[in-house]
Order: sequence, then structure tokens, then C-alpha cells
Amino acid sequence: MSQATNQSWGGRFSEPTDAFVARFTASVNFDQRLARQDIQGSIAHATMLARVGALTDDERDAIINGLTEIQGEIERGEFNWSVPLEDVHMNIEARLTDKIGITGKKLHTGRSRNDQVATDIRLFMRDEIDVIEAELVRLREGMIELADREADTIMPGFTHLQTAQPVTFGHHLLAWQEMLTRDHERLLDCRKRVNVMPLGAAALAGTTYPIDRHVTAELLGFDRPAENSLDAVSDRDFAIEFTSFASILLMHLSRMSEELVLWTSAQFDFIDLPDRFCTGSSIMPQKKNPDVPELVRGKTGRVYGHLMALLTLMKSQPLAYNKDNQEDKEPLFDAVDTVRDCLKAFADMVPAIEPKKDSMYEAARRGFSTATDLADYLVRKGVAFRDAHEIVGQSVAYGLKTKKDLSEMTLEELQQFSATIEQDVFEVLTLEGSVAARNHIGGTAPDQVRAAASRARGALASLKGAA
Repeated sequence: MSQATNQSWGGRFSEPTDAFVARFTASVNFDQRLARQDIQGSIAHATMLARVGALTDDERDAIINGLTEIQGEIERGEFNWSVPLEDVHMNIEARLTDKIGITGKKLHTGRSRNDQVATDIRLFMRDEIDVIEAELVRLREGMIELADREADTIMPGFTHLQTAQPVTFGHHLLAWQEMLTRDHERLLDCRKRVNVMPLGAAALAGTTYPIDRHVTAELLGFDRPAENSLDAVSDRDFAIEFTSFASILLMHLSRMSEELVLWTSAQFDFIDLPDRFCTGSSIMPQKKNPDVPELVRGKTGRVYGHLMALLTLMKSQPLAYNKDNQEDKEPLFDAVDTVRDCLKAFADMVPAIEPKKDSMYEAARRGFSTATDLADYLVRKGVAFRDAHEIVGQSVAYGLKTKKDLSEMTLEELQQFSATIEQDVFEVLTLEGSVAARNHIGGTAPDQVRAAASRARGALASLKGAA
């Protein structure tokens, strides 16, 4: 018997596939990862076929029992994956036929590998999105709790990486949390479009068998069957959307990583990361390297690459299915794994961050971070803002010359720039006074940070409930 007749499609061919071409076109080395979803979809398909009379109950039971046994073989590492059988689908179907005979060949009634693989990927993506969401929730919860604890911890806020105004560490953490909130919403929105069932679209035009796609969709937990058979088997925009979410999320995690790397440096000395998230140097014994945030920062480019790969993969494909789509799985699988691992690392690490409060406070005292507060003070006293800006600029120039912060100057020193300045100016020139003055929703005042943390907890609980 030739190799060609061992294929599901071999009847039309007069010579076997070239050995290299067989390896080149096979996907089983990576799509075997979809085995659990493939079996899940096949069990639902067989159940539906029996309901519409395309299979007998005995045939259905034999198929389901056989598939369940195969699942066990795969989980125990006893399954023999075959490259000549090309993919996960044909490997499982061939093994099923070996186990239960000709009945195994009836499983493919009313479907194609085209709608089968599209269904498998959607089932896989749905499962992985739920795992990723759980890690994202864990990270957000830890970040909110840390922000609440550090609502009074003062640090410098930056623009252009230059000291700008004092903020609280809790406020800074809640800025990160806002990024993750939007990422979370994007993930759940993506899940809605993932949870649509292609099965029953067959190769591209549907099937002549009296299938009931609503039954299969209900059995598999899909929201609904896909409306158009051509679109159902050929598009991968749901995978692109997930990878877009992943790219935005990793961009946010990379920004956080950059700050963590800076903050752990001797030059900043704002935080300490526990040893379990760091490594040492093979030559410099004093080193404690923030490898986890550095690696997350590096993996961002990897996920960006997967997004571009999937976009490029789809951009020139005519309807309907094309072999190109075999190339969707490896970038998608790696994007899933990378996102899940990065989130797990952050969810473990962020609650364990130890702020060095004295270092943060001293850094906030440098760089004239309350200069804007002095300008606002003068405006409240009736000075035009542009004049106030000039007065403060002169005060800062004096401070640079005398190496004094604004809060360290005497009243007489400040009054040489404006007689409007009075003793009450020192209430706004302190770091505590500066942050406390920004006491409005979205501001850095400690009371506002605690209130924002409480709202964030409530919003996260609602989002989890909606999911």
C-alpha cells in the first residue's frame, strides 16, 4: 500500500507524497497541543450526529468511549504521534478507527478539517483566555492592595524622567492598575468574539447532512454558531485580536518593568525586590539583577512579532481556507504562553515589592518638586500666572546657586522675589502639603488614593462577576 493511500485524502493521488513534503506540510509536531480540544469537539459532534439520526446511539457511545480512552493515552504520554498522518485531527481519527473499527470513520460525517481546526483553536483560546484572566485578576488585586498600603508614601513624580511634582507611591501604582483595567476589558471583549462556533461550516459551504449546529454550540459552551460558513473556516481575526491585546498588555508590563529596573538601581534606590525575583553576577558578587522585569521587558518584542506575523499571514488570503493558516498556531501558542508566564511573574512579584520610603522621600525633596505649588500659591494671592511663573523661576535659580530647596529657604529669602509671599507659604512647600492639596478625584492626595483603591476593588469585583 502506498503512503498516499494511508492519508485521509489519498484516493485521488497516484503516487505517494515526497518524504520531505510530508514533513514540510505536517503540523502534528505543534498542533498536537490541541488534542484535548479536538476530542472535546469530536465528542460534541458525535453527540449531535446521534440526535439528528446520522449515528446510532451505539455508534455514538463507541466513538465517545474510544475518544475518552485516547485522551487518557495522550495524557499518559502513551500516544504515538505520526507525521505521515499530518495533524492532530487525523492522528486521533486514525487511532479511533484502530480501536473501534469502521465506526471511527463515521465521526467525520458533516464536518471538515477546516471547520474542525477552527473550532479547536477557538476552544483552546477560550480556555487560555480564562487562565490568563485569572492571572490578570491576581495581579490587579495585589497591585490595588499595595497601592492602598502605600497611600501616604511620598515619591517624586516625573516628566521627561526629570523630577516634576511629588506624588504618592500608591498613586503611581494605581496608574499601573488603570492600564491593566483597560487590558482586562479588552481581554473579556476579545473572548466574546472567540466564543463563536465554526463547526458545521464543513470545508467552506456547509454540509448536506441534517446537522443541528445550535445543539453542538450548546454542548461546547459557545454563545452561538458562526453565521457564514466561508468566514467561519477562513478567518483568524480572533487570534489577531488576542495577540493585539497581548501586545498592548506586554507594552504596559514593559513600561512597569522599566520603572522597576530603574527603581532598584543604586542611582534611584526606591524599592527592593525579593531575592527570588532576582539573580546575581558570575563575576561581580555585589550585584543583584532584576531579571524578572528585564525579561518581561524583553519578551514584549517577541509578542509584537507574533502580532505582525499573524497580520501578515492573513493579509493576502482569498476566501476560504488556505494552507497558510497552518502557520497561525505557533505564533499564537507562543503569545499565549508568554502572556500567561509574564502575568504570573508579575502577580507573584508586585505584592512583594518593598518600597524604600526614606529614599523616595529624599528624592522628592530634590529637584524643586514643589515649585508648581509655589506658583499656585502666588496665583491664589492674586498674582497673574505668568508673573508667578517668573517669580518661581527666579526662586529656583537662587536655590540652585545656594543649594537650597524651596522649603529650606527662609521667608526673607523667598520675599526677595515677591512681597506677596507670607509665612503660610510653608504649608504648601512641604511634600506632605503638596500631595494633600491635590485632593480631588484622580489626584495624588492620600485620601484620594485610598478612595481610588476602594473603587478599583469594587470595579474589579463587578468585572469578575460579569465574566
